[in-house]
Amino acid sequence: MKHTLLLLLVVFISATSFKTPQTEKGEINWITWEQAQAAQKVKPKKIVVDVYTDWCGWCKKMDATTFSHPEIVKYVNENYYAIKFNAEQKTPITFNGKEYKFVGQGSRGYHELAAFILNNKMSYPTTVYLDEKLNILSPVPGYLEAPTFEMILTFFASEAYKTTPWEQYQNTFKGKL
Repeated sequence: MKHTLLLLLVVFISATSFKTPQTEKGEINWITWEQAQAAQKVKPKKIVVDVYTDWCGWCKKMDATTFSHPEIVKYVNENYYAIKFNAEQKTPITFNGKEYKFVGQGSRGYHELAAFILNNKMSYPTTVYLDEKLNILSPVPGYLEAPTFEMILTFFASEAYKTTPWEQYQNTFKGKL
C-alpha cells in the first residue's frame, strides 16, 4: 500500500511539474517589446499590450479567464503580436528608438514606458493597442471579459476604428462569444 501511494505521488508530481511550452495550442504567444519591434519589420501586424503588475488581482483574473479563452487565443495569435508588460519591471526597454527606464517611488515604482503608453494614467490591467507603425491607437483600462475583449480586438484588427464610431460598432458587432 505504501509503495502504491508513493508511486502515485511520484507520477502526480512528474505530471504536474513540467510546464508545457508557450507555443502550445491554447495559449497566447506573448513576446517581448524587442521581439515585437523586430517582427514588425518582417511582417507588420497590430500589437496588443497587456499592462499588468505582479500584485494586481484583476490582472491575474484576466490571465485566467479572458486571455485563456480559446477564441481569444486564436484571434490574438492570428491578428496581433501580443506583449505582456509588467508596469513595474526594472529592465530598460527601447521603444521607437527611445530608452525607457524604471522610476523608483518608495517601495515600488513604475516603468517610464508604461507611463507613456498609458498616458500617465497608471491603472491595471490596461490593454493598449498599437498599429503596425507602433503608434498608440488606444489604451483600454480595466478588467475585460472575453466577449468585450473580442469586440475591441476586432474593432482595431479590422480597421473599423478608421471609419466607424465605437458606439456604432458596439451596436452592430456580432462576435463568436
